[in-house]
Amino acid sequence: MSSPLKFIRPRNLNESRILSWFSKKNAHHSIPNSRIPGLNIGFNSDENQDIILEQLHVLAKETDTSLKHIAIAHQTHSDRVKVVTKGGIYPDTDAFVSSTLGISLLIQAADCGVVLLGDATHQVIGAAHAGWRGAQKDIIRKTIEFMVDLGADINTIEAYIGPCISVDAFEVDQEVADLFPDRFVEKNLSTKPHVDLKGYIFQQLVSMGIVKSHIVMDAGCTYNDESDFYSFRREASKAGRMAAIIKLNEIG
Repeated sequence: MSSPLKFIRPRNLNESRILSWFSKKNAHHSIPNSRIPGLNIGFNSDENQDIILEQLHVLAKETDTSLKHIAIAHQTHSDRVKVVTKGGIYPDTDAFVSSTLGISLLIQAADCGVVLLGDATHQVIGAAHAGWRGAQKDIIRKTIEFMVDLGADINTIEAYIGPCISVDAFEVDQEVADLFPDRFVEKNLSTKPHVDLKGYIFQQLVSMGIVKSHIVMDAGCTYNDESDFYSFRREASKAGRMAAIIKLNEIG
């Protein structure tokens, strides 16, 4: 019997109305003829697209969701947020919001920041791909604004910052570091500056009015935790992608 698949379940976004998952690499899991081991759902990875579709069916089963009800972002490091009412693959999209019962929103991850957002009181969810480019383009602010337009209340939104590359591993060129406030740049770890992407995302959420106690920041580092996560910086073209999923559950 194969080992069960492993997921992180964000503690502040799992109750009767809103459910969420962040998939781990699950290196023990395999699909015949796949090039990348594990539960890789990355359309941008070096994997046959039929294999990715099969992986998505596995993921849908594990999250008790029909694949046709999962909105999947085909990400391009943009600031494009889409309001969705049905599943499917959405090209050139890096964030979703929805108030449609039964829908799930899926963001791919492999070093970039991912933020899941949910307002159970007003039944609105969001998900954003926030790498350094997206974060600099204010994709988090724009996602929250779209949620508010759908009826969410800043005071009742819960946020989860998923595993991503940590400051000790995120070495960047000076021109990238110059885009960030000094307090999020570490200059003493190596000859090049390092950026605290998680810290920057946290501050963006707070600056939008999200209550600090409503924010959960995962401690996992995709680069350093090789057994648990894919990392594009570590594995390059051989890297798969994890899935960050949030679902607006239908009850009764």
